[in-house]
Amino acid sequence: MYNHTEIRRPELLSPAGDYERLVMAVTYGADAVYLAGREFGMRAAAANFDNETLIKGIQFAHEKGCRVYVTCNTLPREDELKRLPEYLEFLESAGADALIIADLGVLSLAKKYAPNTAKHVSTQLGVINSASACMLYELGADTVVLARETPLEDIRLIRKHTPKELKLEAFVHGAMCVSFSGRCLLSNYLTNRDSNRGQCAQPCRWKYHLMEETRPGEYFEITEDSGGYTDPDPNAKRGETGTYIFNSNDMCMIEHLGELYEAGIDSFKIEGRMKSAYYTATVTNAYRHAVDAMLKGSKPDPLWIAETEKVSHRPYSTGFYYGYPGQHYGTSSYTQNADIVAVVEECDQDGNAVLTQRNRFFAGDQLELMNPELLPMKFTADKIYDMNGAEIPDTHQAMLRFRLKLPVQVPQYTILRKER
Repeated sequence: MYNHTEIRRPELLSPAGDYERLVMAVTYGADAVYLAGREFGMRAAAANFDNETLIKGIQFAHEKGCRVYVTCNTLPREDELKRLPEYLEFLESAGADALIIADLGVLSLAKKYAPNTAKHVSTQLGVINSASACMLYELGADTVVLARETPLEDIRLIRKHTPKELKLEAFVHGAMCVSFSGRCLLSNYLTNRDSNRGQCAQPCRWKYHLMEETRPGEYFEITEDSGGYTDPDPNAKRGETGTYIFNSNDMCMIEHLGELYEAGIDSFKIEGRMKSAYYTATVTNAYRHAVDAMLKGSKPDPLWIAETEKVSHRPYSTGFYYGYPGQHYGTSSYTQNADIVAVVEECDQDGNAVLTQRNRFFAGDQLELMNPELLPMKFTADKIYDMNGAEIPDTHQAMLRFRLKLPVQVPQYTILRKER
């Protein structure tokens, strides 16, 4: 078993769905980020990175001492393989620190066309035992991302029976998939969108009813709850309750990082390349403080646990680490306790700042400052000014640049948010 006296610093790995989110992840404390180019990544709907922006992102991250892992974790078809060698060569020349791979053929090609870039085996491959992990190590893997279904006790055994040079990575926060490590065909069948090619329509989150074949258009709730019968009239107001039979809870392991660390996990991975820059910054910041506290032998401050409630999420669970995680049948909606309203571009020593709007707020609103260098700080936005110095009542325009007096000097990328 691993212990806190060993010289082993776990990695905090954050998602970067685009360049802005990469900047936020790096700024708010990630040791490494993972992202995708325009092909071969499991989040096709994300903005992702073209080649020029990917090079720019890698350079920015490296200047800040942060590693960059690029996903090549789709299951490519025959017609795509011919494009893969050139792409792998590009990723190595661009300076990617690792490739995240879910296919043995891609692993073989990566060894040939990106020989100096580390190879990480994606959770999509579904590694849940030491035999698979050892085999992948022999095939050239440097890190194995364990399946989300792996219990904590099994992680201890996997670590015990695998080479110490092989790093183990595990998810600690974010969405859970109702299918085994994302290998789901439900989206393919219902929408012709392939979940294993980054195009999942998430039908597991849909609201389902029962319809009897001789009564078309009559929909019945599957569960016995206050929603009851739903009017078959398509123009009728639908009930608020429903049945989400595949809907899973989200994962939050911020209070259990020490147990994962002692079990042998080397990298704590945050899910969310489809989430916002605010989500990336807030969750990374919270886990950065939690990891640092863990390395000192302490539990995370309740303040940082509370931060995880201020981003968009479904009800939290501890995943499969301690057994059955529970299921969220009531709704597919998310909850969130705060919204980002602006990001600081620059700020002088007196707190006079230039900001860019993200959501509308009004003069007189109570806001909160958040950045990695200070505890969340509440203040009142007394007066708002446009860039010409004229006072304005609110930040009414999307991405409006404006001026605001802050209570302290803060660095670029400080976030202003408003509690709901």
